[in-house]
Amino acid sequence: MNHNDIIICRCEDITLGEIREQIAQGKHTLEEIKRACRSGMGPCQGRTCAPLIVSEIAKATGKPVAQIPLPTFRPSTSPIKMASLLGGDQHD
Repeated sequence: MNHNDIIICRCEDITLGEIREQIAQGKHTLEEIKRACRSGMGPCQGRTCAPLIVSEIAKATGKPVAQIPLPTFRPSTSPIKMASLLGGDQHD
């Protein structure tokens, strides 16, 4: 098996080869790679692939992993009922 065929981002079906190609094109942050190929934008929000991608960036650039900037992780949103904000089912 070719290492470039290994799936790095399972949510978006992105391979190691695709990540390496983005790095070779000069994208050296998770944010740049995410914008180019949607890695980290699936249901897990990068919890699985982000550490793997950071490791690849560090390997390619020669930087320590700690120097690779991480994107801001935002919790996913879920709808709430207006009644919850207004104090339940009681109306004034």
